[in-house]
Amino acid sequence: MNLLRQLKWRIVAAHMVVVLVGVVLVLAMAYISMRLIVPPSVTDSLAVLSEIHTPADVSAATTQLLDAFRGSVFTAVLVAAAGAVLAGLGTSLLLAREILRPLRELASSSQRIALGHYDERIATPPSDELAMVASSFNQMAATLARVEEQRVALIGNVSHELRTPLTGLQGYLEGLQDGLFPSSEETFGLMAAEVNRLRRLVDNLQALSRVEAGQIDLNLQDLDLVPLVQRVASQLQPQLHAKSLDLVLAGAMHSLWVHADGDRVAQVLINLLGNAIRYTPAGGKITICLAATPQGAEVGVCDTGEGIPAEALPYVFERFYRVDPSRARKSGGSGIGLTIARHLVWSMGGELTATSDGPGRGSTFAFTLPAPFQPHPAG
Repeated sequence: MNLLRQLKWRIVAAHMVVVLVGVVLVLAMAYISMRLIVPPSVTDSLAVLSEIHTPADVSAATTQLLDAFRGSVFTAVLVAAAGAVLAGLGTSLLLAREILRPLRELASSSQRIALGHYDERIATPPSDELAMVASSFNQMAATLARVEEQRVALIGNVSHELRTPLTGLQGYLEGLQDGLFPSSEETFGLMAAEVNRLRRLVDNLQALSRVEAGQIDLNLQDLDLVPLVQRVASQLQPQLHAKSLDLVLAGAMHSLWVHADGDRVAQVLINLLGNAIRYTPAGGKITICLAATPQGAEVGVCDTGEGIPAEALPYVFERFYRVDPSRARKSGGSGIGLTIARHLVWSMGGELTATSDGPGRGSTFAFTLPAPFQPHPAG
């Protein structure tokens, strides 16, 4: 195995190269300095010796003094070099251990997650950079765990949603076979209603799959939001009257231009208004607010209905999520309308958000749309 392919030994080698280059330069400079420069103490000692000894004695003393000086310098440099090498080796091994231990843990946890253990998490190292990597990994693992939970829940929810109309159809068919139900238009109408319910669910699932995969066709163009909102509000008047609800249009009632797909905007607005009508008690009020923003426009649907608990707000756009499953089941809906709406808004370059002050205090769903590329005159 090539050791330099391992990060640990590459770190050690890099430190050793730095240390060895430093040692070689120190030794070279020490050698040059000792050859070219004679210490003043040696010169003074030789001057004293030259007055009382022969030239031969002076030469011998000079050699001895210089050799002693050079030997002591080289010894000191070599000891310092050995210390530097040991220190560099030790620190590089410690650094490699600090870096590689979290990476090994990360690799091990990644393999466990790949095997389906989505509850795997790693400890946060003291290093800021490695702590950021660990935090991102744990966040990814939590997201994967959440996705897996949604997948399991999706299978269960789809099975449940399909079982209800299928059970109804099976009951009608068995009743017809046993002669319990007459072969009348009313019986076939009830069966057709169950079939339509199945079709709506399948259509919604297909639409959800397409919007999540980004496979929807958009006809993006500059359009005025005001008449579009007024038209949608007019279409929903029968449902509003049936529940004795007031619908108010507020905000910018002049022209409010955006760059979007008119049909998709209407689809999102109908979904939001339909939810507001469904969860607002009789005598309540629904307000559509239009406002210009620096980036385009914002449309808000506010109601005085049941509201949403704070702990449920992060999940209202998830597939099949229901704040109150029992009430949602009675009031209809597949639980994926908001998911589709959010993806549609995203595909048009906007954002859909939900806010609420809590149960019984209403809720607000607001979505933004981008401005046109060319400004339009206000109406």
